[in-house]
Amino acid sequence: MAAISAAQVKALREQTGLPMMDCKQALSECNGDAEAAVRWLRERGAQVLSKRSSRETAFGRFGIFASYDPPVGAMVELKCESNPVAQNEEFIQLANDLARQLATGPGAQTPDELLDQPSPSKAGVTLREQKDDLFNRIREVFNVERMVRVDGSCGGYGHNASTIAGVLVEAVGGGPEVAKDVCMHIAAMRPLALSREDVDPAEIEKERSILREAALKEGKPAAIVDKMVEGRLRNFFAEKVLLEQPFVKGDKETVGKMAEQKGMTIKRFVHWEIGQQ
Repeated sequence: MAAISAAQVKALREQTGLPMMDCKQALSECNGDAEAAVRWLRERGAQVLSKRSSRETAFGRFGIFASYDPPVGAMVELKCESNPVAQNEEFIQLANDLARQLATGPGAQTPDELLDQPSPSKAGVTLREQKDDLFNRIREVFNVERMVRVDGSCGGYGHNASTIAGVLVEAVGGGPEVAKDVCMHIAAMRPLALSREDVDPAEIEKERSILREAALKEGKPAAIVDKMVEGRLRNFFAEKVLLEQPFVKGDKETVGKMAEQKGMTIKRFVHWEIGQQ
């Protein structure tokens, strides 16, 4: 067995971020071969991960990449076991790398497809290796949950440093700052749909039934109840429909009117909250 020097252990420690004893053991098992030692450490980490894979991942953050030029955007939900890890700089980097690669790379239909692609921030390393190396250092389970790519100009916003909610808006015109303002509005007001036509008909009928019953209990004449209900539905749409909501940064104008004034057409939005499907 080759003698392992302190310099070799130190170099592997700096490369992997793992404890000195783990690095020394890996080099001893691999006869001093640093590349083989890295693989050995990853394989041992994968064994540990497989035993912990059923642990609950109730925390996490959103990686968001939003751009007007090039016109593309993506959002990835990366889950972990604890809130401190969601604030970890390397975890933040991983989430952002996942979103950037999804947006600017060839695309992916599943988390596994994405993880097998190159890391944007670490040359010669896949996103899966970046994820597994981070697990080896932190020893918490990470799961890539939801992910979406938008092939169009986008604005993005992460609420509470992206640990509570993430928003992606596809738009034409207006510019990235206006699009970001719309994203911030969505995070605050949580609309159900972009326009009336996008609201689930079942939701509308449910609200219509509630309003009709309330009107009848008020003693309103049956002949005018339906007209009253349709009038009151406007309040429902003003609360639930993005384009009809009062813009949070304005006093009177709706989001739709503000966008029109800025020369923007909002095409769609994605609003996710951690752990809520």
